[in-house]
Amino acid sequence: MRTGSEPTTARSALRTRFWLSVWGLVWAVFGTVAFALAGRTGWAVACGVLALVVAVDMFFIVRHIRQGPHYQPGRDVPPYNPPDRR
Repeated sequence: MRTGSEPTTARSALRTRFWLSVWGLVWAVFGTVAFALAGRTGWAVACGVLALVVAVDMFFIVRHIRQGPHYQPGRDVPPYNPPDRR
């Protein structure tokens, strides 16, 4: 059952997201170079755009990591009651 507090109690594995982004960036750059050398301009542009998106995502991930931990309620804090639907 949903408690309605998921947005405030959600946690993200930022370091895992960072390393997956590194992996994706390496492959996107490799794809850009490989397709450019093979003369496939469309695919090279697509991989280049993907590399740009991954780099921006990495920027935000690093920013969130450097912000440090934010308040997260402990196990002793009960979840919020769901809104009363009428």
